[in-house]
Amino acid sequence: MSTTRHPNTVTLLSAWERMHEETDVPQSTEKASDHPELLECLFVVERSEEGRWLFRNAGNRLERLLGRDLGQQDCLDFWTGYDRVMVQSLINSVRESRKPGLLHATGETLTGTQVNIELTLAPLPSPRSSAKNRLLGLYQVLEAYPVLQGRPVWRHRVTALYPPAIDRSPQHLRLVASND
Repeated sequence: MSTTRHPNTVTLLSAWERMHEETDVPQSTEKASDHPELLECLFVVERSEEGRWLFRNAGNRLERLLGRDLGQQDCLDFWTGYDRVMVQSLINSVRESRKPGLLHATGETLTGTQVNIELTLAPLPSPRSSAKNRLLGLYQVLEAYPVLQGRPVWRHRVTALYPPAIDRSPQHLRLVASND
């Protein structure tokens, strides 16, 4: 994930890493209330029995940006064709690796206004057995909001995917001795 990221994305990813560290690292003094603009664009999606990714919670700004109430809406409905397949693949890789992934996209209103979007997905720990079926997301518009003139983003097109980094075990040197 060596790409430039929005400051809210960096904040979310560092908070996610702190939540998942197993060491006794001193906790940060930052609170969620210190980042109201980030909270307004957060969402949680959960995989249904039918395999749909339904919004469970969504920030108010996100609902205004997308122009609808997101309750029980499938998050993949905002993507079409190959873009939908790529987003589904990113979701699957985030689920399986249990690490965050990032997506860059172009969002477009019905009037043709376009904005750049950064979408972050991270697995959520869950006390239930469905631990791999909930994701925390951040939908971040990279331009100033007035460019949309109050119009919702209706269409999305993927411009880049950054799946979770693969854990590679270090190569071990194997020494073989021969007495020949």
